[in-house]
Amino acid sequence: MNIVVILIAYLLGSIPSGLIIGKLFYGKDIREHGSGNLGGTNTFRTLGIKAGLTVTIADILKGTLAASLPFLFDLEMHALLVGIFAVVGHMYPIFANFRGGKAVATSGGVLLFYAPLMFLIVLVIFFLCLYITKYVSLSSMLAAIAAIIYSLIVWDIWLIIVVAILAFFVIYRHRANFKRIMNKTEPKIKWMGSKQQKRL
Repeated sequence: MNIVVILIAYLLGSIPSGLIIGKLFYGKDIREHGSGNLGGTNTFRTLGIKAGLTVTIADILKGTLAASLPFLFDLEMHALLVGIFAVVGHMYPIFANFRGGKAVATSGGVLLFYAPLMFLIVLVIFFLCLYITKYVSLSSMLAAIAAIIYSLIVWDIWLIIVVAILAFFVIYRHRANFKRIMNKTEPKIKWMGSKQQKRL
């Protein structure tokens, strides 16, 4: 049963929310636009705010549902362990030729189930960094580092181990973005900032 649950978690993570929303409601394959990524950020850029929010929320809930599987099936497996497989599914989805997202939203969904306070704190840090830098990728990486610091403060061994793994996924998947930030070629968001910035 443990193997079945792990498989279900992977398949949940593999549901390509961005691909589904793009093709069903916009007639677009977002892998052919923007960064080519299936995550929420590229959906925002390619399809707009409504689609981006829908995909981001769906990707978060994939992680939350996957982490809840041991509870739903009354198993002794750790929620965070099962959640990792959903994140792997999100990054390498079997339903989308193993071309998925960058692990941020689904990782957040896993944490939402296991440590909701941590999720809220990291979410605030993400948006604070986003407001200051205007870089989604950099804000995601900084939020991942903040999650590691939080897990060390509360000293939950499982949380420390899994958050370190998830943070590695997030940072590794954003390595190209980091290079573009250093080269000042990474696109900034335009919907958050001062009125003067919006006019520009």
